[in-house]
Amino acid sequence: MQRYFEFNKWGTNYRKESMAGLTTFLSMAYILFVNPLILSDAGMDQGAVFTATALSAAVGTLIMGLLAKYPIALAPGMGLNAFFAYTVVLGIGIPWQLALFGVFLSGIIFITITLLGVREKIINAIPAELKYAVAAGIGFFIAFVGLKNAGIVVPDEATAVALGEMTNPTTLLACFGLVVTAIMMVRGVHGGIFYGMVLTSIAGIVVGLIGLPEKIIGSAPSLAPTFGAAFAVLGDVEWSNQLIVQMVIVVLTFLFVDFFDTAGTLYAVANQAGYVKDNKLPRASRALLSDSSATSIGAILGTSTTTAFIESTAGVAAGGRTGFTSVVTGILFFLSMFFSPLLVVVTEQVTAPALILVGVLMASSLRLIEWGKVEIALPAFLTVAAMPLTYSIATGIALGFIFYPITMLLKGRGKEIHPIMYVLFFVFIAYFGFLGG
Repeated sequence: MQRYFEFNKWGTNYRKESMAGLTTFLSMAYILFVNPLILSDAGMDQGAVFTATALSAAVGTLIMGLLAKYPIALAPGMGLNAFFAYTVVLGIGIPWQLALFGVFLSGIIFITITLLGVREKIINAIPAELKYAVAAGIGFFIAFVGLKNAGIVVPDEATAVALGEMTNPTTLLACFGLVVTAIMMVRGVHGGIFYGMVLTSIAGIVVGLIGLPEKIIGSAPSLAPTFGAAFAVLGDVEWSNQLIVQMVIVVLTFLFVDFFDTAGTLYAVANQAGYVKDNKLPRASRALLSDSSATSIGAILGTSTTTAFIESTAGVAAGGRTGFTSVVTGILFFLSMFFSPLLVVVTEQVTAPALILVGVLMASSLRLIEWGKVEIALPAFLTVAAMPLTYSIATGIALGFIFYPITMLLKGRGKEIHPIMYVLFFVFIAYFGFLGG
């Protein structure tokens, strides 16, 4: 095992790697409770999604550790789960089973382009500014969902949205969680989001807003409600031109966000661990293959896109340097399946602070956009603003991809536009056309 993971080369040992794996797990364990809550809004069984989340994270992380040998953990991604639930299922009206099939297809396409070695061409086709805008826009969208779940933002007939009743006990509990979690994150506590959820749940139990769980450890909830559902529904679907276009947009969005999120996370974590040499990443194809395989496996199990987590940097900071870190994290995710009784204490008010603060972290990419150039600023701004304001990640992406070629052509920078962007321009125009019809 030591030879396989090259412990001597990286100056590490079992203790360092194990502690790093535990640190990574604690830093991203919040997804075990947040993901089922979000996907349950789409009508999915919360218990089954919990098991699917734990299993897909365990399998994906183990593949990453054993195949690519990177200290990177995977789990159903934040933002992609929100897109799945609130845009695809609740917004467009696509059944969650068919949405899972879209996730599966995006994983298969990801695997194909990885094996064909065309990932760099695709990465270069999408302008960096739009990548940053999409990441930031999803952050704003997630934060908006968190503010709504906390009761801090509420619907209003006169102004669309307004400040909620801040003296409401459940809102106060969410505010408590936000403050506590923020303190830990500011202080650099690894796993601050997870610990914040724990403390908020305890506070809710103490003041009587949350009931005590019957037990802490139990059997893993059945996967039956979601396992294979992505394929079971295909025979009952009536395919219309509108549905086909909608599914193309859904699959492209899943693929787009997962592809670039994985590439960015992979580079960031690998660079921190010391893998990047001369701007080249060893075993990059294996890492991308691990991620794309996990996406397809997760869809079969019954969860939204499984992707690399930037929280893996916490494990690297704790000394993790090899794939054994991921092996430890994967095992911990597998064991976490048996803590499903705790789902009853993780309410919307408990997870709201996690959504808000994850949104803050994702919004940091705004600083990388050249706001002084209108031809870039306009499509980027529309991408970011449209996501929370239309409650649709796909709409934000569509507006950005439509306006980017227009503003660049008007500026006389048409030669900088990749042909793929023109194809996507017409695809998204068709998307709005079918929505209007």
